[in-house]
This record gives sequence, structure tokens and C-alpha cells, in this order.
Amino acid sequence: MIVKEILDEKVLTLAESKEILAALKPSGEVKEPKEGEEEEEIRYERRKAYEHTSKFAKLKAEDSRALIKELLGLAKMKEEIAVRIADLMPKSANEVRAIYAKERFTLTESDIEKILDCVIKYE
Repeated sequence: MIVKEILDEKVLTLAESKEILAALKPSGEVKEPKEGEEEEEIRYERRKAYEHTSKFAKLKAEDSRALIKELLGLAKMKEEIAVRIADLMPKSANEVRAIYAKERFTLTESDIEKILDCVIKYE
């Protein structure tokens, strides 16, 4: 596939990716192609991406976007980290620390508790 121009770039959660892939996925119906039409086949990469998102997406797309908006209101939060938190749904302080391991700052216990409180609302 040749990409001519990038129109928009946005970080997506697994749930949002799953929703997009489901919309692109042809229906499970097997029907005879009409004259002049080719049979539509799901490419290997798209099928594997859909299987991965179906297996690991823990929220619905709307809920994951709402969680991200709530997390962005907290201190020391970037959109990429908020998306990672929405995808992983950490349950402990150690899991939150692992997400922030590459960052140049450390979180206080109160920051971690605020993040976990947000996550608990959407479980």
C-alpha cells in the first residue's frame, strides 16, 4: 500500500483501534462475488491486528476516551501515558510506576492514588 499524504495523526487506544478494525472488517458472510467483482479477503496484518485488539482491549472505545480525558486533568500526565494507562488498566501502584519508568520525574504516592482512583471508576 502506498501512502501519498498523512492527513491526521492521533494516538489511539486498543479499544478505539478495535472499533476501527471492526468497521473495516468485511462481514462473516460468504457470498459469491458478482460478475466483475473480486472476492474481498482480509489481509493477514489486519486480521492479526483485529485479533490482538479483541484479546487485549479492556474497555469500550467511549469509556477509554473518557478515562483519558479524566487522566489528562491530573498533574504530570501526557496523552501518550494516559493512552497507555487506559490500555493496561493498572491495578497497583507498582504497575503505575512501571508505566512511568521512562519518564524523567517520579510520582508521589498521592499522584499514584489519583491515577488508580480514575482507573477504578472505569473497570
